[in-house]
Amino acid sequence: MTQLSSLLAANKTASGLRFRPATLIAILLILIMSVVPLFSNAYDLTNYRDVLLFGLFALSLDIFWGRTGILSFGHATFFGLGAYGMAVSSIHFGIDPSYVSIVGLLVGIGLAAVVAALVGYFILYGGVRGDHFTIVTLALTIVANHIAIGWSKVTGGDSGLIGIPPFSIFGFSFYDPMASYYLALIVLAICLFSAIWILNGRLGLILSAIRDDEVKAKTLGYDTKLILLITFVVSAMLASLAGALYVTNTGFVAPDMIALLLSTEVIIWVAVGGSGTLVGAVIGTAIVWWLQQKISSISVTAWPIAIGSFFIMLVLFFPRGPGAFVLEKVKAFQKSREGNK
Repeated sequence: MTQLSSLLAANKTASGLRFRPATLIAILLILIMSVVPLFSNAYDLTNYRDVLLFGLFALSLDIFWGRTGILSFGHATFFGLGAYGMAVSSIHFGIDPSYVSIVGLLVGIGLAAVVAALVGYFILYGGVRGDHFTIVTLALTIVANHIAIGWSKVTGGDSGLIGIPPFSIFGFSFYDPMASYYLALIVLAICLFSAIWILNGRLGLILSAIRDDEVKAKTLGYDTKLILLITFVVSAMLASLAGALYVTNTGFVAPDMIALLLSTEVIIWVAVGGSGTLVGAVIGTAIVWWLQQKISSISVTAWPIAIGSFFIMLVLFFPRGPGAFVLEKVKAFQKSREGNK
């Protein structure tokens, strides 16, 4: 009981955006990405913008999986709810174009929050953890995908919905590739640094304690089920934010955006970057995207084999991901230097 209490007390002066290795990497990453448009054409910018939004999607999963140790296989559901919320609001509701994007964003995020709260309440308060949680969330994605296909009057069925307008705020449209790129970058930067600040503080230690031993965390007086539920809902809302912004750039939404394949891909992105590192989720997304572009340019059929082999080697040699491995080595080096002083 005193162990976690002492950790929390010691962390009060060391929380937030302290210049830890992950924080420095995040700052460097955002700075590099901020000058990318100066050296890129419009086509490349649209690709990089999509990578940023998928990076936000990966970050949303890492917030929950990386810090609680509970793997969610249903995050594509929330990405898709954000996407379909934006699409349906923009196409079916006849809302004024000057603020239709804001309404669509709120609808998409609201839908994801409600679904995550309902599903999360029953499974988390029901004591479902570990592999059973993963299976339930996997089933959630399958159900959501069937609804997206079957409810064709609203969702467009297999064909999806076409004609989603670019994101706009009170008349200012982010149609231009550079404008939409910087919008994605700003949103990602705000979410990333907020997550680092919050999860490097008291809440991060509580979540780590729950991950290590939920029963002991309960004995310290923490409502572990409520904390896990709130974390799950916030994670879902970030995933839906990524989905809503993504479809305003593509102009269409399809059942693929709420499918099991996307849930699998985002797990790979986080695993490559290192679960629990936060910034690693963004870097992992960029690495996998780059590999996909290079390998697919040689052979389209080679990509599934390559990513499968790569993921197997990752699990065998870097269980927490290369990013987490590097950060652990940096921290160990820092501690050894402090010990030698």
